[in-house]
Amino acid sequence: MEAAGEAWSADPASEEPRAEAPGGRRCSSAEEAALEVRWVQGFSNKNFRFINNQTVCYPCGNYILFLDIETKTTTVLQCQTGQVGAFAANGNSQVLAFSDRKLNPIIYVYTFPELSKLTELKGNAQLDYTLLAFSCTGPYLASYSSIPEFVLSVWNWQENILLCSESQPGVTATSLSFNPMNWQQLCFVNESSVTIWHIERNNDEHHLKRNPVKLPDGQGSMSPRKDLFFPGSHSDNPYHGPDLPVSAIAGLVGEEAETFMPRNYIKPSVHPTAHCWTATSEIYMGCKEGYVLAIDAETCSVSVLQQKPLPEYMRKISDVVSYVRREVQKKKGRKPKDLQKPVLFDMALCNEGLYAAGSEGILFFYHIKGLQYEMKICADILQPISSLIFSPDYTVLLLVTDKGTVYTYKPAHSGEAVKLLDACSSCFLAADFLTPGNKYCVSVTISGEVQVWFLEDGTCLSKLSIDIEATAMACCPSSNSVAVGTKRGQIYFLDVTKVEAPRVVHRIFLSKFPVLSLRYDQSGQFLIARATEGHIFILDARPSKLFQVLGYVVLADEVLDLSVVSDLKSDLVEVVVLLNVAEVQRARLEIFYLSASALTTDNDKYVNEQGMLNASAIKKEQYDLDCPLSSAVRLKDNIVYGYCTCAPFICKYHLSEENMLEDPSVFLSEKRTPSNQFGSGFLCLSPNSRWLASAAKDGVLFIYHTCTMDILAQKHCHSYQGGGIRSMAFSLDGKFILVNGKNDGALVCLKWKKIKKTEVKEAAFHWQSLLAILNKSTSNENVVLQSMAEWQFDLESTLESLPEEKFKEAPLKSSNVEVSEEDGNITSLYSASTNDMTWIGQKIKKVIREETQRFANQKKELQMGIKKLRKTIQKMMHENEQVPDIEKLQQQEFNLDIEEQERAQAEAEREVARVRKEIEMENLANCYLQDVIKHECWDAMCVKGRAVKCFHMACEVKNYPLKERSEEELETLEKVLQLKKIETADLKVQKKNLETESETVLSKEEGEKAEEVMADDSASYCLIGSLSSQYGGDTSILYHQCDLHTREQKVNQIVLLKDIIYKVKTAFNKEFDIVARQKEQEIARVKERNLRIREILVQLDRQVEVWEPALTDDEIPERALTVQDSEIKVEKYLTQQEREKAEMLAKLEMERRLAAMDNERLRALNDMMGGVLEVKKEDILKMDIPPPPFISKPEHVWNDEEKKIFREHEKKVKELNEEKENYRRALENELKKLEASIQETTQNFDETVCKLSERKVTLDMVIYQEELKIVNLIYALLLDEELDTREAGLHNFLMKKEKEKVKTARTIQTTKNKIEAYIDTYENAIVEEKNLECGFAKEFADVPANLLDELFELYKHRPKTPMTEMLLDTANPYGDCSGSAEDYKDAFTLLMKAMDELDSPEHMPNGLDLSIWEHFCLARRNKMENEELVKCKAQTLAEMQAFLQRRMDDNEKIKSEIEDIFQELTWLQEEKMKFQLNLTVQFLLKQGQVELESTEIPDYSDAILINKSVIEELNCSIMAQGEKKIASMVECKDFSKGIFQLEWEHKKMRMQIEDLKQKARDIVRLPISKDRQLFLTVLNYNSRIAHHISVMEQTLGVMDKLHKKNVKNRQKRIKELEKCISLKEQANYELSLELKEMLVSVSERRHIFEAADTQHVSEKIAKQRYREILKQKHLRGLVKEQEEQFEILQAEVERLRSRTFPIL
Repeated sequence: MEAAGEAWSADPASEEPRAEAPGGRRCSSAEEAALEVRWVQGFSNKNFRFINNQTVCYPCGNYILFLDIETKTTTVLQCQTGQVGAFAANGNSQVLAFSDRKLNPIIYVYTFPELSKLTELKGNAQLDYTLLAFSCTGPYLASYSSIPEFVLSVWNWQENILLCSESQPGVTATSLSFNPMNWQQLCFVNESSVTIWHIERNNDEHHLKRNPVKLPDGQGSMSPRKDLFFPGSHSDNPYHGPDLPVSAIAGLVGEEAETFMPRNYIKPSVHPTAHCWTATSEIYMGCKEGYVLAIDAETCSVSVLQQKPLPEYMRKISDVVSYVRREVQKKKGRKPKDLQKPVLFDMALCNEGLYAAGSEGILFFYHIKGLQYEMKICADILQPISSLIFSPDYTVLLLVTDKGTVYTYKPAHSGEAVKLLDACSSCFLAADFLTPGNKYCVSVTISGEVQVWFLEDGTCLSKLSIDIEATAMACCPSSNSVAVGTKRGQIYFLDVTKVEAPRVVHRIFLSKFPVLSLRYDQSGQFLIARATEGHIFILDARPSKLFQVLGYVVLADEVLDLSVVSDLKSDLVEVVVLLNVAEVQRARLEIFYLSASALTTDNDKYVNEQGMLNASAIKKEQYDLDCPLSSAVRLKDNIVYGYCTCAPFICKYHLSEENMLEDPSVFLSEKRTPSNQFGSGFLCLSPNSRWLASAAKDGVLFIYHTCTMDILAQKHCHSYQGGGIRSMAFSLDGKFILVNGKNDGALVCLKWKKIKKTEVKEAAFHWQSLLAILNKSTSNENVVLQSMAEWQFDLESTLESLPEEKFKEAPLKSSNVEVSEEDGNITSLYSASTNDMTWIGQKIKKVIREETQRFANQKKELQMGIKKLRKTIQKMMHENEQVPDIEKLQQQEFNLDIEEQERAQAEAEREVARVRKEIEMENLANCYLQDVIKHECWDAMCVKGRAVKCFHMACEVKNYPLKERSEEELETLEKVLQLKKIETADLKVQKKNLETESETVLSKEEGEKAEEVMADDSASYCLIGSLSSQYGGDTSILYHQCDLHTREQKVNQIVLLKDIIYKVKTAFNKEFDIVARQKEQEIARVKERNLRIREILVQLDRQVEVWEPALTDDEIPERALTVQDSEIKVEKYLTQQEREKAEMLAKLEMERRLAAMDNERLRALNDMMGGVLEVKKEDILKMDIPPPPFISKPEHVWNDEEKKIFREHEKKVKELNEEKENYRRALENELKKLEASIQETTQNFDETVCKLSERKVTLDMVIYQEELKIVNLIYALLLDEELDTREAGLHNFLMKKEKEKVKTARTIQTTKNKIEAYIDTYENAIVEEKNLECGFAKEFADVPANLLDELFELYKHRPKTPMTEMLLDTANPYGDCSGSAEDYKDAFTLLMKAMDELDSPEHMPNGLDLSIWEHFCLARRNKMENEELVKCKAQTLAEMQAFLQRRMDDNEKIKSEIEDIFQELTWLQEEKMKFQLNLTVQFLLKQGQVELESTEIPDYSDAILINKSVIEELNCSIMAQGEKKIASMVECKDFSKGIFQLEWEHKKMRMQIEDLKQKARDIVRLPISKDRQLFLTVLNYNSRIAHHISVMEQTLGVMDKLHKKNVKNRQKRIKELEKCISLKEQANYELSLELKEMLVSVSERRHIFEAADTQHVSEKIAKQRYREILKQKHLRGLVKEQEEQFEILQAEVERLRSRTFPIL
């Protein structure tokens, strides 16, 4: 340990910073005082590593601990810059590396056992390193930084060089390791993925290449990986368009498009938990799902290992063992473990197989063969195992658990695991020195584990766990007892008189509040316990008093700190309490004094019944300080030091009247000392009050002189990252200081390294004087402590089962009592046993019991009175049940507990208010929802939705609800209409310019074209695709369906279609409104007729129900928005004022009615004439003739007058009856007419509604047709966007690949240049090496021949290659794992060492001079160095060539990928062009049956859709051209006949001419001319001459006629040719237009081709086209030559034919 400290201080960069006084001045005492680390204890999970075969190392806080597994001794290495971050060690090289946790962290590399720093690696990490890993061979170190870089780096730590690095944004790693067989392979693992990184080397360059591993899914199955960016095949769907990747459909471009994967494609993979490399460069990996994987590092393929099936008998035995194990686990209360698929946390490989362990706490051994394994259990330690580490010689396996226990297991012995280290995984809570303070110390962890340490070397002597969360701990000065406070308010007292076996001897349950701190006074008489809610308990600290609770104090404010000062002379203990005053930013000190004699001898005098101390017993004093403090200590001369919270100062106060502010209760700080610390902190005073320790969150401990406040010493023993310092303690003799961190789990023991002798003497004197006082009491109390029985934890289990909420309840509720109805006994709510009750609860129970005994008589009297009162109330309630309901009292009226009744009423009112508020909020929400719905579905509608129903049929027609179009929509529509008008006008102008109609068009053709135009007009609906033009829509403004090629046209077409739909709906709504008004009129007419019908029915005295039609809610939807009074079924709630007003109005209405009824005139009129002044015709049925008065007499007594009167009476009655019958018939006829009229009009209206319904159905069809167009257009726009997105994504990917290609090409060229340069160097080295061998004979020419041969043999002799210890070890599964250039350097160094033996004079040949031998040894060494240099260069050259080959392979791969991208782009552009041209056209077809001759449906895949007129026009033009051709052929035939005739005549005439010429020649030969002969021979010479002339004239006339005829024929032929020329010109003009369009399409293709950046593909295509053009040119030349030869041969044939057959 001391050696470690010396080694550390020897490093200049890591020296402890010297103490400086406040303000930056250096204290004079700083050179004379210094602290050193004596020992460190702690634990760090998973970070255990072997540094050699006998030593393990692990980080703990700011330190790295080295533990010898044989001697159990510990060595410490401190990181001066803060907490240790990432950590790694290499047992073969005996080096370790770690990083600090600060801004811009550094990686330090140290060697063991010297603990000397080798190097510092400074990377670009800003915050922290998470992982470090050494390579098994070579000086290589891998590091991985955390946020924000996430950079994987590979270092050469010997040369302090960063070889290569690669960033992985957002990836958090869990483990990192080199391949032991090949340092150029790294396994990188995070929570859900595995990556194999290859380190490629090119001489002095290194590159990281990423190879991700595809893991199986959660069920252990491997699914084939789909490339969603480049689908394998394309299916051609003419309607839905081409198949596109999901990224293009999602609209993604760039990196997102390449990596996007839909959620349904993503399957959760296994989660790696552990891995290890094998000797064959494979990786075994354990998963959270229980699978074991085998990964090939070269191919990155994954295989799932399966357990080998066991034989039948072995399986039965395994089932029985598993069953027994599960039952044992259930009995122990643990979860049964699945041993078939254990979750592995770590793996370790050896020659025999694979060791693995995990959460089950079992060490498994896997014997793997192929893809199957056999598993057996080696050890069970009943704790989850987090790490498995083999020693470098593979003889010891280290097992590290999560609980802090470390075991060693020796595979060769196959025994049980032996415990090496029994640490605690939780952090240290506090530590203190055991009396007398110079030999032992005690610590406690948060989990409640107490440890006893040997102060000299930090050996753990014993451990004890109280199995409860601890919150405080303190050691008693007057005895070897330790007090431990818990979160549940309990204090455990431990007997540590035997440090090897501590035990719990007592427990006090103070309250339900957690114990925050414990303090002993220096005399060891009192134990002050601080709890929450301002409770401070005072206990007797002596075991002889059984740790009695003397009382407690409750303070009003929050307690921040508590300190105790003892005055041994006056026997007084001063308790200083620091309070947090919430109202002001100040601190408050409350000081009270405790007298040991007073509180222990006469406790009842100073404590009330509930255990609270009286004010007279403690003598409170209160001081308000000017600054807020977090900690305060008091010296004996009224001086207080406080640690300020608002600023880094230590304030000094003198509690006297002089230092008060203007406010007499506030004290001003006398001095403020700057503390070079940050964060909240606390102060601690040494036992002799000479030293003041300051600790804070930064982890630096400062020691001040209390007199001068100069810094005596400082030590950076903890760090801010670890939470700083939690607690500290001075030993009584002042030699040692215990400091424990908050979250770093480290307990540090400091010792003075340098200090003034006067300080040591003063501290020793105080310690000796204190021991002289305490020795007597300590021995007595220890005897009592040893005699105390050990505390039993049986009752603790009941407390542990209680919920935590019960421990948080307030204990001071003494007024809560309840009375039972059976016996009336008063029982406390704290009815638990005494052992489970708190001390405060016991006090309260005692007070309640005493009060119960004191007032027993009054209680009995009250009980009797209560019984009588109960009987009386029950009798009254029984009588109340018998009375009528109106006289009954409510149940609550019999409640005598008025307070309870008022409480219940108040609670009911609160509940009513709550429910009312909920209802109001619900109504408010419903009103808001109503307003939203009304605004969206009613107010926003310019045409409200309503219906019209038939009178007699179940037929209903609804209108189209329409929203008013916004200004933006109208502006868009107007813009589109204007654009369409402009396009239409432009198209007309273009047609006029292009029209070149022929003047000689046949009338027949014009008629046919007119018929075709009529047919086109009739078929326009079919081409338009809807019937909207017949129902109010203007389809003339629409684009033709075959012209919708551009995006703008499609968008405009959608706007126009929506406008047509709106107009169609508007037109129908107008018709609907007419029908709706018609129904209202019909209902009004029916109501008028019903009035007459009701009058007739009344006159006819018939009780018949009259049919009364009315409009329903669907026809008047406005009624749904108003609530009628008849719809409210419940009675309306009226207030008192509304009720009085309604009663008054009802009374006035009654008086008015009574006044109206009291009218004498009306009453008289009703009595005399039925209320009318004249008799109406309608009242004839009511008329009746009164009989004569004598009708009651017998008829035989009537006189004549009476009989006459009776006859007149009968006549009148008869007449009246006839008149009544006639009137009744008239009324019945009128009734029938009215009913028939109503029936007729309503039926006519029903027919109208039915027609409107049919029209509505037709309109729905039309609207659906237009909406179908819109849907198709929207789909086309969407597909166009997807195609554009896909094209952009491919271009981005192409640019990325081209950049990679350029980069790869540059790398290839650079590598080639380097290889060429290196080859020269390599060849030079070979030549030099050969020259050395050839020059050996020349160099030793003066040596005799026999000796020269022997020297030459020694010159070629080489020592055996030395084997390292690791290579000779057969237990190492990796064997010879060398391979790097650095390994060759190490081997060469060993070889040179082995050469020392061969260079010794013992091997010198006899007779050789020593100087020659030395010269020979130097020459041989030079030769060996050259040989090794050649080997090294050869290996480097091979690596460079391999690197070049890999880059060339990558380049070829990129080229193929670029080719695929170009093919994809070409296909995409073709599909895009095809899709733009291949439009979706909607047709209206007549319904009917189509019959086919065969059952096979023709294949129309290659068919195109064109207009019928195009075919007809083409047929007409073909027929006209055919007729013209026939006419021209006939004319040519006739003309050829004339030519033949003329030729025959011409031949005849030439023959005649020849005959005449011959005759002329004959005549010429004669001496007499012909004329002369004729004149001589012919008798009538003149007449013959005249006849000859006449013949010649006739011949001339015939020839003239023939010439004129020929001229006419030629003129006719010229006209026909001119006509043909005009037709050809028109055809040429049409072809020129087509040529322009083709040129435009060609230019577009050229632009697309150029935009696709397909230069090299275009060059390739151009070369191919050039070759084709050359071939075509050559073929044209051959054709032309053959045509010339053919013409020559044809002419020769004609010549020979004319010669052979001159007649033909």
